[in-house]
Amino acid sequence: MEHAPGTPDPAQHQRLLIVDFGSQVTQLIARRLRELRVYCEIHPFHKVDAAFLRDFAPEAVILSGGPASVPDEGSPRPPAELFEMGVPVLGICYGQQVMQAMLGGEVRRGEGTAEFGRAFVVRDRETPLLEGWSEREQVWMSHGDHVSRLAPGFEVVATSPGAPLAVTADEARRFYAVQFHPEVHHTPGGATLLGNFVRLAGFRGDWTMGAYREQAIEAIRAQVGDAKVICGLSGGVDSSVAAVLIHEAIGDQLTCVFVDHGLLREGEAEEVVEMFRDHYNMPLIHADEQALFLDALDGVSDPETKRKTIGRLFIDVFQKHAGAVGGAEFLAQGTLYPDVIESVSFSGGPSVTIKSHHNVGGLPEKMGLKLVEPLRELFKDEVRALGRELGLPASFIGRHPFPGPGLAIRCPGEITREKLAILRRADAVYIDQIRRHGLYDEIWQAFVAILPVRTVGVMGDGRTYDFACALRAVTSVDGMTADYYPFTHEFLGETATRIINEVPGINRVTYDITSKPPGTIEWE
Repeated sequence: MEHAPGTPDPAQHQRLLIVDFGSQVTQLIARRLRELRVYCEIHPFHKVDAAFLRDFAPEAVILSGGPASVPDEGSPRPPAELFEMGVPVLGICYGQQVMQAMLGGEVRRGEGTAEFGRAFVVRDRETPLLEGWSEREQVWMSHGDHVSRLAPGFEVVATSPGAPLAVTADEARRFYAVQFHPEVHHTPGGATLLGNFVRLAGFRGDWTMGAYREQAIEAIRAQVGDAKVICGLSGGVDSSVAAVLIHEAIGDQLTCVFVDHGLLREGEAEEVVEMFRDHYNMPLIHADEQALFLDALDGVSDPETKRKTIGRLFIDVFQKHAGAVGGAEFLAQGTLYPDVIESVSFSGGPSVTIKSHHNVGGLPEKMGLKLVEPLRELFKDEVRALGRELGLPASFIGRHPFPGPGLAIRCPGEITREKLAILRRADAVYIDQIRRHGLYDEIWQAFVAILPVRTVGVMGDGRTYDFACALRAVTSVDGMTADYYPFTHEFLGETATRIINEVPGINRVTYDITSKPPGTIEWE
C-alpha cells in the first residue's frame, strides 16, 4: 500500500510485512498484530519483489496461508531475497510449506497427514515462540499437504497427529514456521504466539491511536493547506470519526453535508445535527431531502431497485449541496484499511462496491475533487479507538452498523411512509429493550424488519388486521459470518408485548434465528 496523502507516514513506526498467499483469514493476522500495537501491512505475494522489500524495509515478515499447493508447478513464492534480509520470519500454513521448500526442505501432498479443524499440538522442546504455552495446546488446522523434510538449520518444536512438523524453528536466523493458524480464535494461544514473535523481533508496540491522531492531523494540514474540504456525513462511525479528525486539523475549512433521505432511525437526524453543528460547532449542511427520496421509492418493492434509486439520488443531492460550498478542492471519505486491502487483493480483483453510495460513489472524479482519507490505514476497531481518543461519546462510538440504504432494506416489499413510521417506532422500542437489559454491547447488530404481510389479531376484544414484524440480533466479529443472539424467552416475550402495546400497526412479533450463511444479516 503506497503512503497516501493526508495519512500518517507509516515509516515513522516499526513496520511488519504480511505477504498474502490468498488465505481467507489473512486480515485476521493484521488485526491481531494491530491489537499488539504493531503497525503492519498486507501485500499480495505478486506485488512483493526485491525492490519492494528494500523500500518497505520491514523489521519482520509473516507469510500467510493460502489455497495453493507448494508441489504444483507455478505455485506462489515470495522473493528469495526475503530470507536474506536478516529479519525474523514466521510462516503460517502455506507460508510454512513455501518457506521450507525454498530453504531446502521438502513438501508432499496428503498421504494421510491432512488435518482440518481442531487439533492438538504437543511441544517437544522450549522455544521463545511458544513461551506461555502448555505442553499440549489446541490449534486450528486447515491443510492437505505437509512438510516431509525440514530445511537445514530447522528443528522440530511441536507435533500434532497430522503434522509431525507442526512447529519448526531455526533459532539462529529467527525463522519460525507453524502448520496451524494462530490468527483464528479457535487457536486460543494464537495471540500469545504472535505476541512472542513480535517481541523477539524487537517491536516496541509504538502503534497507538494517540500517536496516530497527532500524526494524522499534521498529514491532513500538509495535504490540504488552506483549501476547502467537504465531507459526506452519514452519521455512521467511520464518516463521523473522519469528520471530527479533519475538523480538529483544519477547523472551518471543512464543511459536512448530511443527506437526510427519510430512511433513518427515530431521532437519528436530530442527533447528528445536534452533535456536529451544536456540540462540535462544525459547518454543517443538513440536506433534508426526505420528500425526494420517499416519493421516488413509493411503491418500489425490488431490493436492487431500492438500492440503485437511493444511490443515484444520494449522489445527485450530495453534488447539489456540496456545490453550494464553493471552491472546495477535497472530498473527505471514511475509507478503512479492509477496503484498501480488497482493492489490491491476492487475486488482483476490484474492490467490492456494496457500499458505493456510502462513499459517494464516483463523485471525486465527477466533481474534480481530490480525496482526503485519514482512516485508510485503520481497521474498524481502531477507528472506534481513535473516536474515543477524539472524545466522541461512547454511546455514539459503540453504535451498531447501519446500512446506507437505511430502513429501505428492512422493509421487504413495497415502501410506504406508513410502513416506515411503524418500523421506525418498533425499532426504537426494540433497541430500548436491549439497552435496558444491558445487552447492547454484546450484540453486533440488532434491528426490526417489517414484513410485507398483514395478520389477524385480537386486541381489546376486537379484530385487528395489522403488520407482522421480525426482530433480528446477531453476534459477529466482522460481519462476514454471524449467528443469532440467544435471547431468553422472557426477553422476547417482554419485547413482543411492548411492541404490540406501543406501536400501532403491529399485532405480531417473530424472532429471526437464521445464521449467516446461509442468510444475510440484513433482510434485503
